[in-house]
Amino acid sequence: LCLVLVIFLSIFSLSSLPTSAIIPKANVSLPVPSSQLVENLYNGKAVENRRFCLKALSTPKIIAAMNTTQLGTFIMKLGAANAKATLNVYNEIIKKPGSPQALKTLNFCIEAYKYAILSFETVSSELVEDPYTANYDVAVIGPEIANCEKELINAKVQAPRLLVGNRFMKYYVLMGYEITSTLELENPNEY
Repeated sequence: LCLVLVIFLSIFSLSSLPTSAIIPKANVSLPVPSSQLVENLYNGKAVENRRFCLKALSTPKIIAAMNTTQLGTFIMKLGAANAKATLNVYNEIIKKPGSPQALKTLNFCIEAYKYAILSFETVSSELVEDPYTANYDVAVIGPEIANCEKELINAKVQAPRLLVGNRFMKYYVLMGYEITSTLELENPNEY
């Protein structure tokens, strides 16, 4: 898994598109001194790729998060930024000539990413008022992106940057799910 990720990251670094929103950008090198909030999230059951989580959440601003809601807001902003950056890649690729099936698949994925952006932005505002709904709203992004990935494979669209963007989106969804689950547990009587 690490070898595959290194290969994909190498491909990303050779691309001409800016990838700073897609690949988490750490301002400090690993291992990172993190806050207890980040460590709790990092060790959560839903977090599938702990190294990605730690790297994505290693900026001083995120480490300084004062509470779970603030950390959740940062995660949703990162998820939305990743979705926007990946959507830009889809929009660039769709301009190139391709088969009708590939065009249909790319359009399908573009809609999935527009949905993901809207969902991450909506979840950001729901964190304080309704973590239960926020949890649901972040969780339903995952199947949209999984369907997009399945369509890319079925249409034989050769675009490693899209597959990496989809994988990173999955990681942000899982971090979002973990943080909203934590918020539900912190406020059980309110919802």
